[in-house]
Amino acid sequence: MKDIDDTTRTELEAAAFRRLLAHLRERTDVQNIDLMNLAGFCRNCLSNWLKDAADERGLALSKEDSRTHVYGMPYEEWKQRYQREASLAQLADFEKSKPGH
Repeated sequence: MKDIDDTTRTELEAAAFRRLLAHLRERTDVQNIDLMNLAGFCRNCLSNWLKDAADERGLALSKEDSRTHVYGMPYEEWKQRYQREASLAQLADFEKSKPGH
C-alpha cells in the first residue's frame, strides 16, 4: 500500500469498511457480545467511531443516525429482530476480556 496515493488508499479503505458493514448486516446471527468477546469491538463501536469521525470534521451525525448506518436499520428495530439474551458464559467471557473503550 506504500505506493498507493492517499486518495486511492482512502477509497480502498472505505470500500473495505462498506464490505464489513454489509457482511455484519448479513450475519445477524453473530451477536455484538460475540464480536466483543472475540475481537474487542462490535457494531456499536463501529457506529461510535463513525460518529467520532464526523464530530472531528464538524459534521452533524447523531448517534442514532450512525447506528442506523452501521446496522442497516434503526438500532431498536435490529435489537427487536435479532438480539438474543446473552448467556452466562458469554457474559463471563465479556467480563474477562472487556475492552477499555
